Amino acid sequence: MLKFHETRSKLIAPLFLLIGLLLLAGKLTAQGLPEGDPQELGFSPARLERVDELITGAIEDEIISGAVALIARHGQVALLESYGMADTDDAEPMRTDTIFRIASMTKPVTSLAVMMLYEAGHFFLTDPVSRFIPEFKEPQILAGTETADAKGEITIQHLLTHTSGISYKFISNTARRERLARLYRDAGISDGLSETEGHIADLSRRLGELPLLFEPGSEYAYGLSIDVLGHLVEIVSGETLGEFLDTQIFVPLGMTDTHFYLEASKVDRLAALYTPTVNGSIREVTGEATEDGYLVYSATYNHGGPRTYFSGGAGLVSTAPDYLRFLQMFLNGGELDGVRLLSPRTVEMMTRNGIGELDVGPGLKFGLGFAIAEDPSLMANPHSHGTYYWGGIFNTRFFVDPTEELIGIFMSQRIPGDPGRIRDRFVNATYQAIVE
Repeated sequence: MLKFHETRSKLIAPLFLLIGLLLLAGKLTAQGLPEGDPQELGFSPARLERVDELITGAIEDEIISGAVALIARHGQVALLESYGMADTDDAEPMRTDTIFRIASMTKPVTSLAVMMLYEAGHFFLTDPVSRFIPEFKEPQILAGTETADAKGEITIQHLLTHTSGISYKFISNTARRERLARLYRDAGISDGLSETEGHIADLSRRLGELPLLFEPGSEYAYGLSIDVLGHLVEIVSGETLGEFLDTQIFVPLGMTDTHFYLEASKVDRLAALYTPTVNGSIREVTGEATEDGYLVYSATYNHGGPRTYFSGGAGLVSTAPDYLRFLQMFLNGGELDGVRLLSPRTVEMMTRNGIGELDVGPGLKFGLGFAIAEDPSLMANPHSHGTYYWGGIFNTRFFVDPTEELIGIFMSQRIPGDPGRIRDRFVNATYQAIVE
């Protein structure tokens, strides 16, 4: 099949040149967006200091070792600060260009890749994924202690919206999910959070031999659906997922520190990963992969192992400034600095309710790669209707509020998530600082 980049090279090459010239001319700041005066952007400087207080307090309480916070509004950066330590054992302070394991914040990036291929006419979202990945043809579903034939097949939209029936083994909070978790574990299913042999195609082969949690399209269940879509990108484009994301997304957007696997010169910029201790403090995660029930993770999977497994659901590392460029492109309707990756209509498709009457939580829906604030009053938080967001298991979070033209990014490294709900409090602290 014709490689996707061959159909776009004549368009993209001049845009790369434009970005390079702008960088040489110093017209782009280090974070890629201009710095703005917080007061002129509608923030109270005094209230914005509560973000600092929140994060420094969490560091003093040994909930986290450090963090980077970024707030942008109207296309300008109001706050970009680093706090605490990136690595306490090595006395390495946190910096605004510190690299973080972003885990599930990889999912919107892979979803973007899928929608770029959709725009290029390679498939319909209603197509069964078995058209490209035959392992998923004629799926089975769990039925009590047995399995049964599914009535329908998994579509590409089911995968984008987590309504496919594919799960995660570390989410085993119901009897059905517990049963499926055991099957996933026994089949050697990787969640992409630790060093993994082989290729993402191996995941499709193994999942195709296992039952689904439910009839495709009938429920919402977070899981490995986006990893399967990473395999779809590889099949359609003729490239590895890493190659496609590099050439079609990261280079065009100037995301110079976003990768699946870090080169040696960047490993020292990767923040250490921390986990709680029995005395209430935190310690660094080191050594071999850690197993916590069905959850398997490591701190080294982005620079160790065979480097052949591209987890479209969890594998990327990035910086707050890099991820801002990605989000600002969405907020701009699919374009940034003269580089257009999507049409405004496709951005609208991705950031609206894609699961109908199904629910993720009270007032919360899911689009094509993002959680969507459908009814903020039921969510009991300050998001505007239509805000889209997500986070990562290693304690990262972002949100985009189109009504306020607002982006917030919080990055730290702790597993499991912090008991003080620092990410949620960062969202609240951001909104309370807006006075105009």
